[in-house]
Amino acid sequence: MKHSAAVAFLLVSLVGCKDQAKESAKLAAKDVDTLAELVDKDIAEVQRGLPEGSKRLASLYASGADATKDLPAVRQALLKTQREIPDLNVAKSTFFALVDDKGIGVRNNLEQDAMAGQDLAKQFPGISKALAGEYTETTGAFAGPPGPNGPDKDWLAASPIKNEQNKVVGLFVTGWSYRRFATHLQEVLKENFQSNLRKSGDTGKMPVFYVALFDSAGVYSERTTPKVDEQALADAKLVDKTKGGPYQGTLNITDRDFGYAAKRTPKLGEDVGVVVLRSEL
Repeated sequence: MKHSAAVAFLLVSLVGCKDQAKESAKLAAKDVDTLAELVDKDIAEVQRGLPEGSKRLASLYASGADATKDLPAVRQALLKTQREIPDLNVAKSTFFALVDDKGIGVRNNLEQDAMAGQDLAKQFPGISKALAGEYTETTGAFAGPPGPNGPDKDWLAASPIKNEQNKVVGLFVTGWSYRRFATHLQEVLKENFQSNLRKSGDTGKMPVFYVALFDSAGVYSERTTPKVDEQALADAKLVDKTKGGPYQGTLNITDRDFGYAAKRTPKLGEDVGVVVLRSEL
């Protein structure tokens, strides 16, 4: 009898875990909808602000001036442009940069400039449209070894800078890495959880949760995400599962049951999406 009771208890526990994982997946689906809307909002800020910024930076080329000569002045112009255009001042970009008419980095707005001299036209072939005179968004990767958290990708937007003769003389460029953007999304989700707990007066704990971007090459989570969790999401083949629309499922990772939800975010790229992995405490 004792053996039968123990087996029954184990079966009930397993069913309970599975049900809880499915509930986590349903909650993750709501989370991922919220973050997908935020992605569109963040990109819209760049879409509105960058073309306006490129018009202002045209002053660097007035009267035939060579903007590549005075790099401190270029940096100051970038900082001023970002600060004075509301959409760019709140944009989630990690850099703003001036690129010449061949696609070579001139200077960015950061104190330490790792972009100067880099061939962005080679690293991000999609900016060829901007060099031809059209605002564009593309993806690629900056040169250099992978970071401590593994391979990464970058989303880039470029707006042509034109002189008085309407000739493209450079590009105003901005963007973010997938992992840095995933960190931003995770922080927003964390703030939402904390706000909801305060409003409800609930003293309960927040779920264990992680946010990542994904594409056909892999998954890009923020830096505190355990590697085993990122690998489990990579093994889930999220690009395939989201071909027909949003997807939710369950995973068991290191003896913890998780629910997850994934959704494409076309403005970040054709096969790019956001995924939320969560487990209730």
